[in-house]
Amino acid sequence: MTATIDLNDGTSIPQLGFGTYLVPPQDTAATVGSALEAGYRHIDTAQMYGNEAEVGQAVADSGLSRQELYLTSKLDNGNHRPDDVRRTFEESLTRLGLDRLDLFLIHWPLPTRYDGDYVSTWKAVTDLIGEGMLRSAGVSNFEPDHLERIIGETGFVPAVNQIEVHPYFPNERAREASLRHGIAVEAWGPLGQGAVLGDEVVAAIAERTGRTPAQVILRWHIQRGDIVFPKSMNRARMEENARIFDFELSPEDVRAIDGLDRGPAGRGGPDPNTFDYVG
Repeated sequence: MTATIDLNDGTSIPQLGFGTYLVPPQDTAATVGSALEAGYRHIDTAQMYGNEAEVGQAVADSGLSRQELYLTSKLDNGNHRPDDVRRTFEESLTRLGLDRLDLFLIHWPLPTRYDGDYVSTWKAVTDLIGEGMLRSAGVSNFEPDHLERIIGETGFVPAVNQIEVHPYFPNERAREASLRHGIAVEAWGPLGQGAVLGDEVVAAIAERTGRTPAQVILRWHIQRGDIVFPKSMNRARMEENARIFDFELSPEDVRAIDGLDRGPAGRGGPDPNTFDYVG
């Protein structure tokens, strides 16, 4: 169903995953169960989403072996202190029903919180690998300066940086900084939270290729090497989003979508340099 991306720590990750952001806990088990039935094997959740237990339930109910699945969670913003990293990570494992997680990310750098110290947070996350509880460590929403700092002060390069990326906001500065360090880029909000689906450039390509706008945008990501995990609670849409490995966009189509970049105005989510929410 999907290609895989080799990570800098010698592991690999499915390039297509299924996202669970804003999936209500009461709907998560059924939704993730449908995604697993549709062939998805990479599931992305977070402590902040409040649905880890339900993701775990769907995994348990699926009958799939642990080796078939790739599971990601993320550290909540209130848990950055090293002792809290370990404690809440173990709580995440319990909720997910796992003894090891494939990928764990610092959800946001929060440079204006915790006296600006996200380095000790990163060190605490990487320590989990040596203890056998975590396969790969990564970050989310880290800007170039944030990456340089944690790498320079710890010597440990993240396997992944999960950042906002879509045609209206390709986030090239953070993306290029990640790739320069050999860090794989995961694109959250790959469809621009739906905003890009109605774009006339995308619509024209979709009509010419006989694909949907969502498939065109996701294919653009795939050809750039991004890891994507679109979210839908609709089974037909889940299946549609997965049918992106049997066609290619032409170089001209890729350039046309590249041209949709709106710069900083295209950002749909918070600015990682100023975002300071702690729930």
